[in-house]
Amino acid sequence: MRKKILVTILSVAMAAALTAGCGSTGNGAAGTESASSSASGKSETEAGSMDATDAGTEVNNDETADGDSAGAVSGELVEGSFKIGIAQFAQHGSLENCREGFLQGLAEEGFVEGKNLEVDYQNAEADMGNANTIAQGFVANKVDLMCAIATPSAQACYNAAMKTDIPTIYTAVTDPVAAELAQEDQIPTGNVTGTSDKLPVEAQLKMIRELLPEAKTIGILYTTSEVNSESSIKEYESLVEKYGFTLETAGVATIADVPSAADTLLAKVDCLNNLTDNTVVSALPTILDKASKKNIPVFGSEIEQVKIGCMASEGIEYIELGKQTGRMAAKVLKGEAKASDMKFETISESSLYLNTKAAENLGITISDDTKGRAVETFTEITAQ
Repeated sequence: MRKKILVTILSVAMAAALTAGCGSTGNGAAGTESASSSASGKSETEAGSMDATDAGTEVNNDETADGDSAGAVSGELVEGSFKIGIAQFAQHGSLENCREGFLQGLAEEGFVEGKNLEVDYQNAEADMGNANTIAQGFVANKVDLMCAIATPSAQACYNAAMKTDIPTIYTAVTDPVAAELAQEDQIPTGNVTGTSDKLPVEAQLKMIRELLPEAKTIGILYTTSEVNSESSIKEYESLVEKYGFTLETAGVATIADVPSAADTLLAKVDCLNNLTDNTVVSALPTILDKASKKNIPVFGSEIEQVKIGCMASEGIEYIELGKQTGRMAAKVLKGEAKASDMKFETISESSLYLNTKAAENLGITISDDTKGRAVETFTEITAQ
């Protein structure tokens, strides 16, 4: 099923007949509108960062509320009727933010749920079998586009749609190359593209050393079947010595393995560092509880993990990552670009998030200089 955007050829022809050079002017206007849209998106991002610094948690909640209503339409509603499938691998804050941001990004480009856009949202609950079933269902329903949130869902959607013309636009994929969704030059391996949430590993290690000057060993829990986690582990292994750390890791196969693996790891380390590993993040409250009882700090990889009790994170903002992905998807739905021709994109800058309550509970003092660098500081621990 492929819907087409309707274009009124007659009106364009009449306008061209009435005004010499109008076609060129029209193209220029369209170009200006696109540039304006892009500039508007940038301004919103910058304003969001400024507001987050000034108003703290409340701003982030407002952003999420906007996402629930699919955001404001920056331009005109795109003519036509479109159906997309959103395949989310697990239920946790960062992936939720990606989804909300994705819908906001689409809305900014004229695709609004309930108006010209039908959205079929499915969650795999961190189960690869479910992810494959969801992807196959979207293909059977002949959606116009699939949005895949997290690496396992991206792989499932791409594989399911390989013999069709249905594009997959992914987000929150740490290493698209390792996931075989892209080549080293960021060119897609097929009709698939999107955004990477590659972790700022060196910035994270520098921050941990700043907060824990006496720490020697960092522990990381990860899922052995998630290529995104394996890729991050390799990067940590190559950099920990530079900051005076050694690294201990523990692999798990399912969420049921997390409690015992956490117990084993906590006996060997001075702190835990959490990745964007979907299975492990789903069990983060359990990990935080166990670490708290041993007075061991846990560092997160993004804002949602800090909200619920990780002491700090040098990470990316997932609402903005989702918006960026939504804008890419809009280009594909409008017919302006093919997924197979679009390089995957990343957010290059990281932000520091702190939870002073978590630090206080552990008896750790955070310097005023570090607090001053934080984009957002939480003074309470919220339930997930």
